[in-house]
Amino acid sequence: MRASRSSGPGGQHANVTASRVEASFDVHASRALTDAQRARLLERAGPRVAAVSQDARSQARNRDLALERLAERLRRALAVPKRRRATRPTAAAQERRLLQKRRDAQRKRERRAPEGD
Repeated sequence: MRASRSSGPGGQHANVTASRVEASFDVHASRALTDAQRARLLERAGPRVAAVSQDARSQARNRDLALERLAERLRRALAVPKRRRATRPTAAAQERRLLQKRRDAQRKRERRAPEGD
């Protein structure tokens, strides 16, 4: 966690406070991750994951917001996407596709110049 002067709310009044908060997570140094999770994070987010907040006037609120954003980034980077199960198009979908192809071909035939003798 690191606090600094905010350019947003709380950073512009006379008694300036360090209300901007940057939360960072060192992937290499973390002992909470398994090897698979560490590899996934390094691949998808890099060696350092960071989140910044300067939305609120108070440092405490910005700290909470930055931690929430950091947690969300970590969650997204660690998420394993579902494997796609290959499926076949339905008979109705195939029929719609072929019908549309016939319509397009007919439209293009009608646009051609008439065949002359």
